[in-house]
Amino acid sequence: MAANLVFAQTAVVRDSWFGIDKIKHFFMSAFIESVSYSVLQAAHVKRRPALTSAIGVAAAVGVAREIHDKRTPGKWFSYQDLTWDALGIGAGAALLTHTVK
Repeated sequence: MAANLVFAQTAVVRDSWFGIDKIKHFFMSAFIESVSYSVLQAAHVKRRPALTSAIGVAAAVGVAREIHDKRTPGKWFSYQDLTWDALGIGAGAALLTHTVK
């Protein structure tokens, strides 16, 4: 009986593509990219290198977070989270390319 309960609990632990945490991943990635871009622009970095660097910073933060989750007991590495991070980065980049200096 106890073995069935443990199996049932582990079977339920699946990562949804549309959980509330995915919205957080999307917007936090866009936010991190936007802040990074703004800091680089304030430091007089040209637009293209600033955007490229901001994309890199946001992607690195997302991957680092998933590596942290993998090393934390009770959490796991999530490709779905990384997908939503990438979508947020893409949306942020689309908006930032249309900003006026």
